[in-house]
This record gives sequence, structure tokens and C-alpha cells, in this order.
Amino acid sequence: QTHHSYRIHHNNPIIPSYHNPIVPIISNISNTNMSMSNADKFIEAASAFPEDALPDNRVYEHPLVQRYATKEMSFIWSPAMKFTTWRKLWTALATAEQELGIEISDEQLEQMVTNLYNVDFDVAAAKEAEFRHDVMGHVHAYGEAAPKAMPVIHLGATSCYVGDNTDLVQIRDALKLVKRKLVQVLGTLTKFAEKHRNLPTLGYTHYQPAQLTTVGKRTCLWMQDLLLDLERVEREIEDLPMRGVKGTTGTQASFLELFDGDHEKVKILNKRVCELMGFKKAIPVSGQTYTRKID
Repeated sequence: QTHHSYRIHHNNPIIPSYHNPIVPIISNISNTNMSMSNADKFIEAASAFPEDALPDNRVYEHPLVQRYATKEMSFIWSPAMKFTTWRKLWTALATAEQELGIEISDEQLEQMVTNLYNVDFDVAAAKEAEFRHDVMGHVHAYGEAAPKAMPVIHLGATSCYVGDNTDLVQIRDALKLVKRKLVQVLGTLTKFAEKHRNLPTLGYTHYQPAQLTTVGKRTCLWMQDLLLDLERVEREIEDLPMRGVKGTTGTQASFLELFDGDHEKVKILNKRVCELMGFKKAIPVSGQTYTRKID
């Protein structure tokens, strides 16, 4: 069967498209937040994963995870994180599109934000079986949770808008976790090195006993390697780009159509979605996917 996906046309039913696919526990928006912009509401809701959200889907399923992975790393790659990030990406896109003049209401955005973590995996599985497309399964599951927003979920986007950008969000978050662990280890080793700075131990060269050194100095050798690792991880976090808003084959054609050929608005859309998702930049060129050189 030929692979295809769907595009949701604004204020129109879902229409199959062979070149352009479409397309939340609950975060409450209090009365005190009514004066906040939609972007601020989204950032506030998306900034922290609720502790009681999706408890049965917070572990990444892999034979080695139960044996080796930390709880924190497993959570980053879990279905709960993956599919709520899809919803964050759809909400960021709709928020930016509204800011640039697309007819998307505050009520639609509020429903999207409120249901970021209200993922019904049974509905998503049933819809995926119906449409034979994983992204469309979750588009419709999100649409059932936020029915007024259904016409604008995934508006102009392609499957890899959520798939690839989520991979990069997870890579970034995993690197940040590794960074935190490295800092903790270096802190522990610092205390150990200082405590044993004058404790003699035998040094070696060519696997032979040699001159004396100290346990503290030897510990500094381990710390130096870990510090190099930390610096490398920090560079990777700093330099990691988002795929961004690129369209089906990287030409942004669907967004140019959406904005009536206004190239400048498409550029701003790409930049704004990156900002809302916490990235400083997008990869300059992509096809359907971002380059795997990044991986």
C-alpha cells in the first residue's frame, strides 16, 4: 500500500494528501492567567511534566532498560514523554500560526494547552488501526480530547514535524540529564580528591611500579577525563538544532501555501516554533528528515 498521510485544511474536513500530511493529566489555566499571551500559557504548561500524568506509560520499553537504565533516562524516552511532546509541538505550531495571522481562536489554543498531558493511548491505537498511520492516530486522539481544535491540529505540517523534532527534544533532554550526572560525579570526586590529597599510593608506568603519587592526584586524572566529557556534552547541547518547520520534503511548500506565498512569514514561523520549544536554531536544510549526521 502506498504510504500517504493527511493534511487538515483550515475550516475544512480532513483531506488525504500524498505530499503533505497533517495534522495532554490536565494543566489548568487559572483566572489569574487570563491576561497571559497564548505563547506564555503554552510555555508554562509545557515546561514541567505533571508528576501524576500517564503513570502507566513512563518507561521506555526495551529489553535492556529494566536492567541498566536509570528511571530518569527511561522516562525521557518513554511513550508518555514522546507523545506529549508531539502535542507540545502541535500547540507550538498553532500558537505561532495564530501570531502570524492564521485564523486560530484562543479557545482552540486553550483546549490544546489544557490537554497536553491527557493522552488516551487506547483511542490513539484504535485510530492508528483505522487510518494505518501512527501520527494520524494521535492527531485524532488529540482531536477527541480537544474537539474545537481538531481543524488546526497539525495544520500544514508533516509526520516528521512531530517525529523528528521530538527525537531532537529527547536527545537534548537526555544530554541535559547526562550533564547533571557528570556535574554530580565531579562534585563527589572533588571532595574525595581533597580528602585524600596527601595519601600516598604507588604510581605505575609501563604496568610497572614507579614513583609515588597521591590518591588525590590520581583522582584528578579521572576528573580531568570527566571534565572533557562535560565540556563536550555542553557543546552538543548548545549546538543542537531543531528540525523546525520544514514541510514534507524540506521545501516548506505547505506553509508557503498557508501564508499565501509570504516567505518572510514562513521564516518567522520556523524561528518562532523553535523558540517556543526551547531551541536557539533550526537545521538550515532538511528533507523529510533532519540529517542523521546529528545522531
